[in-house]
Amino acid sequence: MGSEAEIERQPAAGRAGGILPRQAIAELIAAGEIRSGSGEPAELHDQAQPASLDLRLGPRAYRVRASFLPGRGRPVAERIAEFSMHEMDLTGGAVLEVGCVYIVPLQESLSLSPQVSGLANPKSSTGRLNLFTRLIADGAEQFDVVPAGYEGPLYAEIAPNAFSVLARSGVRLNQLRFRRGRPTVADSALQRLHREVGLVGEAADRPGGAEPAQIRKGLVFTVDLGGLGAAGPVGRLAGFKAKRHAGVVDLSRVGHYDPAEFWDPIAANPRGELILDPNEFYILASRETVRIPPDYAAEMVPYDTQIGEFRVHYAGFFDPGFGWDPDKEVGTRAVLEVRSHEVPFLLQDGQPVGRLEYHRLAATPDRLYGAGIGSHYHAQSLTLSKHFRPWAG
Repeated sequence: MGSEAEIERQPAAGRAGGILPRQAIAELIAAGEIRSGSGEPAELHDQAQPASLDLRLGPRAYRVRASFLPGRGRPVAERIAEFSMHEMDLTGGAVLEVGCVYIVPLQESLSLSPQVSGLANPKSSTGRLNLFTRLIADGAEQFDVVPAGYEGPLYAEIAPNAFSVLARSGVRLNQLRFRRGRPTVADSALQRLHREVGLVGEAADRPGGAEPAQIRKGLVFTVDLGGLGAAGPVGRLAGFKAKRHAGVVDLSRVGHYDPAEFWDPIAANPRGELILDPNEFYILASRETVRIPPDYAAEMVPYDTQIGEFRVHYAGFFDPGFGWDPDKEVGTRAVLEVRSHEVPFLLQDGQPVGRLEYHRLAATPDRLYGAGIGSHYHAQSLTLSKHFRPWAG
């Protein structure tokens, strides 16, 4: 396995395209391509992550009758006027309820150059609450996609599916990556990268070597139902299932809530199986531990729509440096957000459930994912969202 210094590094000008790193996002802000709601250039502060920009909720939210896409040539505001049921003030906080759909204008707007496009995803903490969040742009025919050269406002569609949440203006639920060209890494190049630096590492919480790397249209993930950590009152923990009719989660609180009030623990069984109940939400973990080298970013995508009646991973961005230590072969597990659909489905230990697409960066970020920038999940195993205290059961 190579060291960090052995990874190929090129400046942005030396690559045909790639995901823009933090310092390039700062350049977009300075050039006025990313603006605040006032129309002035946005301030960077801590919104810029190693390869993405956190987006902030604005002061108003609209409860709408249904999810929608505006369609070509139509602004989102026009659709809000048609479908809005009532308007809410987020300045002092407001409760977004389970089963309802909301549209929130974001504080950021864009005026991109023709060479720059965007792709959005929920933040990790958002996905782990089953807080379904998607980006909408004016004239959009797809969610979470910002076309090259886009100029206009941005909106978040928010649909709480597990817990009602208290949201305030300024809360960050989704993030936007900017890119030039097509940065996706082909399987052949991914195989070479794995041989050089190791994309799958050993698990710190389960000694015995790394899982084998399965590379098929990206790095394939499998689910771990064998149980993690020391045995507690319920035995070895395989995951969590969201409770129905739990309390409200204040999105501004960190490490505040007792997880036992919101989650039921799932004990591993000798068969390594779990039956997913329809329309229930689970937090599970991957068998593989992931390593994202400093010059790459990644995105979790569904493995195959024909593998079963469930969806994995609502929050799909993995930043440069996730699970990375050039001096160790240990990686970091991926936490899987799993929701079953119409019928019960049997999930088995080691079953493929998703894949990780690696993307080249246009340049090495000036900051990497990890404890040094306050990343909440840099050493995670089976970890709930940042709003909860560590599981003590």
